[in-house]
Amino acid sequence: MKKVIVIGGGAAGMMAAAAAAEHGASVVLLEKNEKLGKKLYITGKGRCNVTNACDLEEILKKVVVNRQFLYSALYTFTNEDTMHFFEDCGVPLKVERGERVFPVSDKSSDVINGMAGRLKRAGVDVRFRTVVSKLCTENGKVHGVLLQNGDIISCDACIVATGGLSYASTGSTGDGYTFAKLCGHTVTECYPSLVGLKITESFAKELEGLSLKNVRLHVIQGKKELYNDMGELLFTADGVSGPLVLSASAHVTDKLSAGETILKLDLKPAMSKEELDARILKDFSEVKNKQFRNALDKLLPQRLIRVIIAMSGIEEDKQVNAVTKQERAVLVDVLKGMTMHIKKTGGFNEAVITRGGVSVREVNPSTMQSKLTEGLYFAGEVLDVDALTGGYNLQIAWSTGYLAGCSAAEEN
Repeated sequence: MKKVIVIGGGAAGMMAAAAAAEHGASVVLLEKNEKLGKKLYITGKGRCNVTNACDLEEILKKVVVNRQFLYSALYTFTNEDTMHFFEDCGVPLKVERGERVFPVSDKSSDVINGMAGRLKRAGVDVRFRTVVSKLCTENGKVHGVLLQNGDIISCDACIVATGGLSYASTGSTGDGYTFAKLCGHTVTECYPSLVGLKITESFAKELEGLSLKNVRLHVIQGKKELYNDMGELLFTADGVSGPLVLSASAHVTDKLSAGETILKLDLKPAMSKEELDARILKDFSEVKNKQFRNALDKLLPQRLIRVIIAMSGIEEDKQVNAVTKQERAVLVDVLKGMTMHIKKTGGFNEAVITRGGVSVREVNPSTMQSKLTEGLYFAGEVLDVDALTGGYNLQIAWSTGYLAGCSAAEEN
């Protein structure tokens, strides 16, 4: 019986341990925290978006970095397999808007408990508060791990599923990158991703907490458009966040140093400029004796009006029947392209995932085994792969974890 060690008790690590044990291996799962799934517990605002029920090719389209590398893993353990897996673990699921899959209970703890029960039934030896100092290798093969307390645990294969750098308080402190580097692996530069963006404009503080739905966001650097999509945006104390911005960050987080990057927000994407001007004229005709600042209530949320007026340059005390065609044109431009300048992204403590990690060029996509060290496998966020929000990153964790676990148990 092969002895497999899994380092990390997050999504990928738990799946890897379960898969290896169910494929006949003797498995030890080492977790530095006092419990399993600490980061999983807070995903999806505590509801845990376990996967996405869309077509598998659609999932692959949502992968931003190293999509090709994931074909084998995602087709070996699909999103349908994930749903069946958790149903078998006693965790009933439901599909919501955007094909996002959640536990019926809306409790991430049920996902973790279901997985913990699976590990127990499979006979996995789970050890908490156990910190790995380094991997033990000889002649290009891993044969064990050295613990912080000085103990050595021997193995035939080791799966590193230690996560990235996001939410360090959950244990994601980059340990896996260190293990990989000591085995000769390249670790690409890491950035926070699926994270809020900080802007230079001071009005963010004024708008903090304001949520805008069905707006279109363009991210532009020089003459190049880096991102363009519709969705929901949230203003924060020093910038913007929300699903639309998190997805945008996945396309810009590693490009900000290349030059000035701006956000253009179309507040009325359903209307052309001509249609919006006609709408404004209609609204103005109904309140023609009011001041400009009191004439935008039907068009904008109250908190946004003062900011838009300031950006338009139109005097707020001006009567609307005195607003010129040229001034209306400027107002329309502002509403169709509210401009903000990105200063930086939020930090790793705010990021959902890490961009970057162990170079996939040095990992076999069919097995998740290192091409440099025999018996060494990688799974989950420690790898240089990432996707947009919507359950896609967790599916990557389940799929790579499953493939790594099966391969580690079976390969000679």
